[in-house]
Amino acid sequence: MEGPLSIHGNAREVMKLLPSGEQVFEVIVRYERLLARERREGHEPGDALAFIVPFLIHHGLSSDDIGDQAKNATIVAGARELIASLTGWHVFCITTSYEQYASRIMERVGIARANLASTAFPIDRYRRSLKKGDHQVVAEAERDILTMQDADDETVGSRLDRFYLRELPLTGLGPALQEVRPVGGTRKLAALQRFAAAHGQSLDRAVAVGDSVTDAVMLHAVNTAGGLAVAYNADEWSLPCATVSLASTHLTDLKAVLDAWQEGGRDRAERVVSEKETLGGAGDTENLHWLPDRSDLQPLLDTHRRIRRVVLEQAGKLR
Repeated sequence: MEGPLSIHGNAREVMKLLPSGEQVFEVIVRYERLLARERREGHEPGDALAFIVPFLIHHGLSSDDIGDQAKNATIVAGARELIASLTGWHVFCITTSYEQYASRIMERVGIARANLASTAFPIDRYRRSLKKGDHQVVAEAERDILTMQDADDETVGSRLDRFYLRELPLTGLGPALQEVRPVGGTRKLAALQRFAAAHGQSLDRAVAVGDSVTDAVMLHAVNTAGGLAVAYNADEWSLPCATVSLASTHLTDLKAVLDAWQEGGRDRAERVVSEKETLGGAGDTENLHWLPDRSDLQPLLDTHRRIRRVVLEQAGKLR
């Protein structure tokens, strides 16, 4: 959802509601990357949405506070039009975003609530279970985090390991830490497999669109199965996992590829993409490339990064 359908990240936006929330979030993102580098067992891309849970609860945020962030979220140009045009398709959204936020974005883009897989977060229930001493544990961790802007990785890793692995489990937030499981990495793939199975389909019949490290496992699985994995304004983790790359400010550029897929599967999609690739993109739109057997992705990645910045800048002007 974040990237292909809406512009701004749910976790970062909701942390902006807290005093010094952005600074806390930056350190938590660093911690998440450390866990990814060491391949910590049980860690999945997108787990920052679990790591920020104690701070959201400590500061008294509610489900409505999270959901209300969707009102001002910028929808990607052409997203609503593309979804509305997909007659005969089953359209789903699989996102790391909290359910309260994602469900409202679904209303705005026209995807049925039943076709959403997102991160469940009953924050109001968790908030009621917090005791006075629990607030102190979170407050102390927050104070320490705010001193770590320039700290080395060992300091960040050690302090946050202590917070998440030893201190929080002894508080009323222990259940929240165990139960909030952001839908990223292998959990996105599992959600896709559930949706496919419910409709009697295999992954070679799937088209998956993603842009980030949280989508890489899903994109790789769809591409390997013979489906169509689309990297849209993608990062260095998702781009190598895809079948097709689209760098554009407008999502409807994908329509011709989807029509080709519907008419003649992967072979027809490859012909259409290759034809458009030969013609070249139109500035910030229609930059399409067929990825299998392509050895050097760096020029494409540079284009994706540039257009991603353009999209973010445009969204900033709209807000």
